[in-house]
Amino acid sequence: MKGIIGITMGDPAGIGPEIILKALATESLSGTNCVVIGSAEVLQMVLDKELATPQTINIITSVEQANFEPGIVNVLDIPMSDMNTFEFGQVQAQAGDLAYRCIEKATELALGGDISAIATAPLNKEALHLAGHNYPGHTELLAKLTDTKDYAMVLYTDTLRVIHVTTHIALLKFLQTLNKSRVNTVIKIADEFMKKAGFSQPKIAVAGVNPHAGENGLFGHEEIEVLGPCIETMKQEGLDVYGPCPPDTVFLQASQGQYDIVVAMYHDQGHIPLKLMGFYDGVNITAGLPFFRTSADHGTAFDIAWSGKANPESMVKSVELAVKLSNI
Repeated sequence: MKGIIGITMGDPAGIGPEIILKALATESLSGTNCVVIGSAEVLQMVLDKELATPQTINIITSVEQANFEPGIVNVLDIPMSDMNTFEFGQVQAQAGDLAYRCIEKATELALGGDISAIATAPLNKEALHLAGHNYPGHTELLAKLTDTKDYAMVLYTDTLRVIHVTTHIALLKFLQTLNKSRVNTVIKIADEFMKKAGFSQPKIAVAGVNPHAGENGLFGHEEIEVLGPCIETMKQEGLDVYGPCPPDTVFLQASQGQYDIVVAMYHDQGHIPLKLMGFYDGVNITAGLPFFRTSADHGTAFDIAWSGKANPESMVKSVELAVKLSNI
């Protein structure tokens, strides 16, 4: 079903339910081919508390039953275990379990061709682990559910796109485990993803590890021993790759159009410039999956959950990008 997006609720105790409903009420998304996968009762509670624009919840049991009209929110209901003990803004196992079951159902639908992309609201890792689902986050969970071995996190805005060699590991471990095989894999994933996103011959910049990209070994040898050989190998395979590039300038250059995507070495190297330039319009994408997956680029924000204060802009951008990618 080309163009139908499954939106997963994420952790219901966080801002996910609120930003989903706020997003679906915007002019760009109202009436769009979207199906929410989550608790209909929780979504109705958000509306009853007047935390989002009034809309009608349409509970469905299959995507074919969806009614894509403005003001209608189609929901494949994944019920909470016990609404009587549900608490706003609190880490709880049943909320983590619901978030997991939403992802599990969405993956089933995507693999079965019922939806063409998934947009995920944020989950809480502690709640996920309390429920017995021991994954670092969405990326690793989706990789497991789809049996995907080669994948990477992409942060995406209209002006800057970043893909990561590593994410949630300590810097010391990153340096100890940096290797040519992983760098080559991520460069290839970047090329394949960008081509799927409509870039016929993407320009890929590879950020260095060290200040000034090592400056010919003066500040480190990772660029000489690992990154340089990888870049040459990828060039020989026909990819348009540049670097190793000094990390303090490459993200600005990419934002100005010199490169289409930057390969960042570790979590904060890519996240800091992306969030500085586009905190609210940044979208998190898992590249390498058999379907497109986008996500709001922020957490569950328990401190403002269920208060009506949550900004839906990143969720809006996430769904809009999922729609765009699934129709290319």
